Amino acid sequence: MTTRFARRMEALKASEIREILKVTQRPEVISFAGGLPAPELFPVRRLAAATQEVFEEEGTRALQYSTTEGHPPLRRKIAERMNASWGAQVTPEQVLVTSGSQQGLDLTGKLFLDEGDVVLCESPTYLGALSAWNVMRPRWVEVATDDDGMDPAALESKLRAHPNAKAIYVIPTFQNPSGRTWSLERRRRFMEVVERHDVWVVEDNPYGELRLEGESVPSLKSFDTKGRVVALGTFSKVFCPGLRIAWVAADLSVIEKLVILKQGADLQTATLSQLQVNRYLEENDLDADIAKIIPVYRERRDAMLSALEQEMPPGVRWTRPQGGLFLWMTLPANLNARTLLDECVRQNVAFVPGGAFFPNGGNENTLRLNYSNMPIERIREGVKRLAASVAKEMERAGVLEEVPATP
Repeated sequence: MTTRFARRMEALKASEIREILKVTQRPEVISFAGGLPAPELFPVRRLAAATQEVFEEEGTRALQYSTTEGHPPLRRKIAERMNASWGAQVTPEQVLVTSGSQQGLDLTGKLFLDEGDVVLCESPTYLGALSAWNVMRPRWVEVATDDDGMDPAALESKLRAHPNAKAIYVIPTFQNPSGRTWSLERRRRFMEVVERHDVWVVEDNPYGELRLEGESVPSLKSFDTKGRVVALGTFSKVFCPGLRIAWVAADLSVIEKLVILKQGADLQTATLSQLQVNRYLEENDLDADIAKIIPVYRERRDAMLSALEQEMPPGVRWTRPQGGLFLWMTLPANLNARTLLDECVRQNVAFVPGGAFFPNGGNENTLRLNYSNMPIERIREGVKRLAASVAKEMERAGVLEEVPATP
C-alpha cells in the first residue's frame, strides 16, 4: 500500500534548532544553540510548595478538565502584567491561555492564513514562526530591517505591492534571532503604516521583560487603536518553560475564533500547569525573580561580547543586544555557517546557522548565538573554539589575509 500524506507536508521539514539540540544533549558540548533559560534560576522549591498547596486545596479541580479560554484568575493576572509592562489596555476576557507561545503561533496562523496568502516579516525572522505558519503554505515577503527595526518606507512599499497581504509577523523587542530592539520612533511609524492598510499584526514578545540595559519601549499593542494587533506572550523565558504556559491577547472577535481553533487542537491548556502558575503568582513576586535573572544574563552577555572582541578574527560582525537571549553574527560573505557548524561540532561547540531564519533563503554567512544558558567560563571557552573554527574556515576560503586588521 502506498502511503499518501497531505500536500502540506511537502514543504515542511524538522526544526533545525530542535535537530541541533539533539547534538547538544552531550555534556561535553558547549551549546549556544537553543533559547534556553538558565535552569539554576528556576524557583524549584517555591514552585514545589505552590504545587503542594494546589493539590491540598484544589486538587480535584487541578486534575479535571477546565475551560478552553483558561483559568480566570490567571487570565486576570496576565492582563494586569501586560497593562503594567507592555503599556497595553487588555481585559482578562481578551486573554486566551495557550500551551506555549508555539501554540499561539499555530492558532493565529490557522486563523488568518489560506494557502498562498502573503505574510510580511522582518529579515531575519523567528524560525519557530516559520515552522508554525508554513503548514498553511503562505508566501513570505521579507521587509528590510536594520538595528532600529523594520524600515517603515520598505514596509509601505511591500504593502502597496501586496495589497492583499494578510498579516505582518514581528518581534520588536530583543528579536529572535538578531537581538535587535525597535526604536520608539520605528514603532510609531510602523503602526501609522499599518493603520493605512487592511492587515493584521502578530506581535510576539517572549523576551520583553528581560531588559539588561536601557529604557523600556512600549509594545506595538499599546499603539493599537483598531484592534489589529494580536499579541503573544509567555512565562517560558522569565519563569519555567516546562510548564508551557503562554497566552494570546487580542480583540474579543479574534479571541472567540481562536477559542474555537484551540478546542479542535487540545481542548484546553493543562489545568494543573495553569493553577501552579496562578498560585505561584499569588504567593511570590515574579518581578523580583526577574530582577535576579537579569544580572546573571547581563554578565553572561557581557562575557560573550568581551570574548568575541578578544577572539574573533577581523571581518566578523555581531549585534550588541540590550536584552533577551541572543546575539547575531555575520561572517564574511563567502563563508557558510552550516559548514562552520560541522567543524564546530567536532570541537564540541554548537550554534544555529542563520540561513534558517530567512524564509526565502540566502544569508548563509550568518548565525545565532545564545548566551543565557551557559556559565561564564564555558561561554569564554566556547567562543574561543568558535573563533578558532571561524579563522580556520576563513583561511580555507582565502579571506583571512584579505581582511585588514582592526586598529
